[in-house]
Amino acid sequence: MAKITMREAISQALMEEMDRDPAVFILGEEVGVWGGTYAVTKGFYDKYGPERIKDTPIAENAILGAAIGAAMVGQRPIAELMTINFAFSAMDYIVNQAPKLRYMFGGQFKVPMVIRAVGGGGRQLGATHSQTPDAVFAHFPGLKVVSPGTPEDAKGLLKSAIRSDDPILFIEHATMYQVRGEVPEGEYTIPIGKSKVQREGSDLTIVTYCKGLELSMKAADELAKEGIEAEIVDLRTLRPLDMEPVLESFKKTNRAIVVEEGWKSYGVGSEIVSRIYEEAFDYVDAPILRVAQKEVPLPYNRTLEQAALPQVPDIVAAAKEVLK
Repeated sequence: MAKITMREAISQALMEEMDRDPAVFILGEEVGVWGGTYAVTKGFYDKYGPERIKDTPIAENAILGAAIGAAMVGQRPIAELMTINFAFSAMDYIVNQAPKLRYMFGGQFKVPMVIRAVGGGGRQLGATHSQTPDAVFAHFPGLKVVSPGTPEDAKGLLKSAIRSDDPILFIEHATMYQVRGEVPEGEYTIPIGKSKVQREGSDLTIVTYCKGLELSMKAADELAKEGIEAEIVDLRTLRPLDMEPVLESFKKTNRAIVVEEGWKSYGVGSEIVSRIYEEAFDYVDAPILRVAQKEVPLPYNRTLEQAALPQVPDIVAAAKEVLK
């Protein structure tokens, strides 16, 4: 298999789907001539032209409103938000219009659109541009939320998202575009709403996704040096949430931690822990712990920013705590 970056995997998925289906088009700020803030659509404007690669004003409401309208009349728009933090400016369209139209019109309309958004901290972009509000969007039924942690998953899940008839928020982490990984040659898709065991182990279960996967894999390597084998379950999709691999793993290890970059309070970890307690309480041998971002607006200063974000030693410490 070829080893490519997350950026290349996402670009391949977009280009393959645009080649396959003329109804697919991209709109967003600087996606055309500039090639996107993170260069994901570099070269697309020259290949597909202004009819299918549309630069927009800095107006997230307009981007999402246009995408919803186009989706309702048979197109498959991919709306790019420069950062997920700007999604707050288009909140009504994302959570109150796109996810509900199909239901409110009794299935007469579909809204086959993808919202690509960059989330996460670690790039010194300050408190208003570094948030991880994934749980906020996963709260709303009707909106699917996908957030991959490997190039292989990014490509396969994005292609499935583009082909879906439902609105999907596709969250990419800002520090992961240069992450390399093996990606299968040729055509493939990965079903949305399926968690995956990324590493097998027998001593404890680590549940995570996106950037948390990268950190958890490094933590698992550290733990293995001390004879502790962690099994890592990658959620990949936050809504719909596939708990089956999580519960299967937990019933084997009886101990778990949840790793996420968002804030702990009301977060993804809270949901996972609640479901384990509800559905596998008889298998609990130790309190389930959460590793998450410190509960402060993310600082600009690099040292303070890194101190606020979850790190590999935090995961290692939590793992050892549940094994006491």
